[in-house]
Amino acid sequence: MIEPGDRVLLTGHDRTYFIRAGAGRLSTDLGYIDLSELPGKEPGMCIATHKGVEFLIKFPRPTDFFEHARRSGAPMLPKDIGLVIARTGMNRNDDVLDAGTGSGIAAIYFGNVARTVTTFEHRPEFAQLARSNIEDAGLSNVMVITGDVLEAVGRFDIVHLDMTLTQGHVQHAGNLLRPGGYLACYTPFLEHMFTVFDAMTGLFPEVHAYELIEREMTRTKRGTRPSTCVSHSGYITIGRK
Repeated sequence: MIEPGDRVLLTGHDRTYFIRAGAGRLSTDLGYIDLSELPGKEPGMCIATHKGVEFLIKFPRPTDFFEHARRSGAPMLPKDIGLVIARTGMNRNDDVLDAGTGSGIAAIYFGNVARTVTTFEHRPEFAQLARSNIEDAGLSNVMVITGDVLEAVGRFDIVHLDMTLTQGHVQHAGNLLRPGGYLACYTPFLEHMFTVFDAMTGLFPEVHAYELIEREMTRTKRGTRPSTCVSHSGYITIGRK
């Protein structure tokens, strides 16, 4: 059941609205919606504008936070986050350390999979935005820490780093991993990937690097072909302790 303050999606008529249930009004070209009517409803029900146009109510998933949540910059793409989850085998038994939180999008994906997520962001304004997005996602197992990941302590099954990296970051992450755990580093440029790969090679018996490429397909009456959007985003290097 929807509670006051919950984030919900309203979809229909080629429109999607990412709103908060409770006091207020959503104005659209199809009429306004009284948001105070949302609490008490269930996902799958409809709510109508004052003109009688209905929208379907849904609870948002991590993909919706990628599309609609407030951002502090460019977050990792879902395909990149998915590769980290798949290649590390992230699961409900894992304690994850994340750094370079940004808007908290990756932490939201991880929090829906892992047992716990501790994420470090050194910029206070970004950390506060991430906390807000994570709270909206309803995740109590994700903790945002404002600070330098080099100050992190504890033991983790997976460490994920999305930031400017040095050999020191790789070494510190390796010290935090449990035996059999994984370090995954996202880097946008080859030069950064070289730094990470070389540092990991001296620490981990297993190291692999992947280029992140995705092609969306478009289909029209004329035919089907790859989208003209840029398919490359970066590199992920993964080492196993």
